Formats: sequence, structure tokens, C-alpha cells
Amino acid sequence: MIWTINNKEQEKFLRRKAAEFDFNEHSKKEIRELIKNMRIEMAKAIGVGLSANQLGMDMRLFIAKVDNKQYSIFNPVITKLSKETIVMEEGCLSVPEIYGEVDRPEKITIEGFDANGKKIKIKAWGLLARVFQHETDHLNGVLFIDKAKRLRKYEKQEKNREL
Repeated sequence: MIWTINNKEQEKFLRRKAAEFDFNEHSKKEIRELIKNMRIEMAKAIGVGLSANQLGMDMRLFIAKVDNKQYSIFNPVITKLSKETIVMEEGCLSVPEIYGEVDRPEKITIEGFDANGKKIKIKAWGLLARVFQHETDHLNGVLFIDKAKRLRKYEKQEKNREL
């Protein structure tokens, strides 16, 4: 179950910086299971990224799926940001039915660890860079609504169905 700001206790947790992930405290099997369960939750919610704290877990880990490529990044740190920024609309599974325009660097370099505890470094741009920034913000206790210029409520529209 994805935690949301609609619950004050959950919002308080979401706004805290998550603890470093300690590979010595988890077996390889537990780590694989953790990633698998996070992917299931993300798919059910039709998301492109999900951080561990959005599921109530105090650990620096997020997953993402962009262009059919899966990512799992432990203890992520954004080490480089481009000067060029781009404004795009964002939403969040933890902030239901709210969208807003967020200005973010177009290109980033992120460092962290893969599921095996091996150091990784990824240069990302476009949607992937945006997702990585959004999820890293989550792990730092920052929500997109804190950065959005304009917010709007999503209105569900009744779809016409042909029978």
C-alpha cells in the first residue's frame, strides 16, 4: 500500500530523510524480494518510479521503469546537474490527484549502488533524469508539490464506452 499525504502520520514519515541502506543487514534473497515487491506495487499503481519510503520503509532505495528499462538504485546521490532546465508536469503516487509544473535540470549524473551492492554511475536526461530526481527528492523528504510552480487537481472524466 502506497503511503500518501492524505494520512498525516504517513505524510510526516514521507517528509523525513530516509536512512542509508545497509547491505550487511539484508541477504541477496531479501533484496531481490524487496525489489520484486516494489515493482509489483509500482505496476499496480501505474507509476514510473517508487521510493521505499512511499511504502513505509525507512531506507534509501528507489526503483524506476522508463522506456521498458528497470532501475533499482540504493543510496542514490545526484552528483551533477545541468544548467539547462526544463519545466514538465509531474504527479506522484503519494500525492493523489494533484499535478504541477516542476522546473528541473534536463540532465543529471546519479551515483549509488545496484542490488548487488556494486557502485553504479548513470548519466540521465529527459524523463529518466526527471524520475531519478523526483525519487531522490522523496528519499530526502521532499515532495514535488514543494517545488511545483502551479498545482492543479485531476478531474476524473467519465469515458464514453462503445458497446
